[in-house]
Amino acid sequence: MSEVEQAPASAPQAAAALLDALNTTDSNGTDAVNATAKFVATPEGTALAYGSLVLMALVPIFFGALRSVACSKSKELGDKGYDSGFRNASDMPETITSRDAARFPIVASCTLFGLYLFFKVTFLLDPHSQQHVTEVFSQEYINLLLSVYFFMLGVLALSHTMSPLLSRIFPASLPIKQYQLLFTQGTGEAKEDIINYEFDTNNLVCLLASSVVGVWYLLKKHWIANNLFGLAFALNGVELLHLNNVSTGCILLGGLFVYDVFWVFGTNVMVTVAKSFEAPIKLVFPQDLLEKGMDASNFAMLGLGDIVIPGIFIALLLRFDVSLKKNSRTYFYSSFLAYIFGLGLTIFVMHTFKHAQPALLYLVPACVGFPVVVALFKGELTEMFRYEESSAEEALVKGDSSESAKKDQ
Repeated sequence: MSEVEQAPASAPQAAAALLDALNTTDSNGTDAVNATAKFVATPEGTALAYGSLVLMALVPIFFGALRSVACSKSKELGDKGYDSGFRNASDMPETITSRDAARFPIVASCTLFGLYLFFKVTFLLDPHSQQHVTEVFSQEYINLLLSVYFFMLGVLALSHTMSPLLSRIFPASLPIKQYQLLFTQGTGEAKEDIINYEFDTNNLVCLLASSVVGVWYLLKKHWIANNLFGLAFALNGVELLHLNNVSTGCILLGGLFVYDVFWVFGTNVMVTVAKSFEAPIKLVFPQDLLEKGMDASNFAMLGLGDIVIPGIFIALLLRFDVSLKKNSRTYFYSSFLAYIFGLGLTIFVMHTFKHAQPALLYLVPACVGFPVVVALFKGELTEMFRYEESSAEEALVKGDSSESAKKDQ
């Protein structure tokens, strides 16, 4: 969700449920009940903060969707036995099936509740008086561990995001050298690769630049470093997480719609985790930037889950547009505009009722409803729901069957 919280920069400002594969979040906003001495933002500061958040949310969805098309085409080449262009397994997209989509809200709920218990586990020094309750796990050490973990993830994600851009502007006069990191186990025929990673000079430059941002985030937790990591996570998620069809997308979005509403309105679990969890799993922008400049500390924020979850559905519709071969992007643009509408409605309702709102409550109906209505008007609803992208396992089965058919001939 998207939410505004006027809290000091030293306190965790947002976040919420963890995404399964990417450790991204279905963030549902920040604690709206932190009541003492709230900062009153100026209309200009509020408009700047919200406008910046909306723009930052649109960038990874738009470019991530475009990159997902190229990624999908490369995967199709590999499925047909041609050179896919993927040097490493980590560059290949991960296909989400209907079974994965159905399980995902349950896994996310268990993860969220597990974090809640992890942060809240206590023991009693005096069980008779039930006083002197002490935390078993220090929140400081937990967040230090999470910071190191997300530092490593963020450096890799930002490096992967920067690499295509840097390869275009890298001077042609500079030599591009190829490298390979290989770690094997066993000998002879029993020998197997544990690590087999290929990279070049361009990747090393990206990794170095990303590491600088990572150290900046690790030491200062600056909001700009947080946003760079957050944008990289979101763009990689939209690019590499592929829904196999529209029905799977509806299952995933519908399940997370219920999940989002329940954990925000039904319990205090989301708020507790949000107050305790420090990680670059949200985009933030200060409302007091005009007054305090780079030292601003009162942030409006948007969880990465509210970008990645609708984003992978929008990217699917772009790939469906491409499959129609009509030189049109009707479904992509309709869903993209629907996302803008849903996010704007979230902000409007939040300010009207002065309460944290689960953004997926508004984004899911908009992002699913708009393209479906367009498909009905164009008479392509059946075709849209029949569109299918094969998973890696299905492609492997097809490849094996085609090879056996050739041998039989």
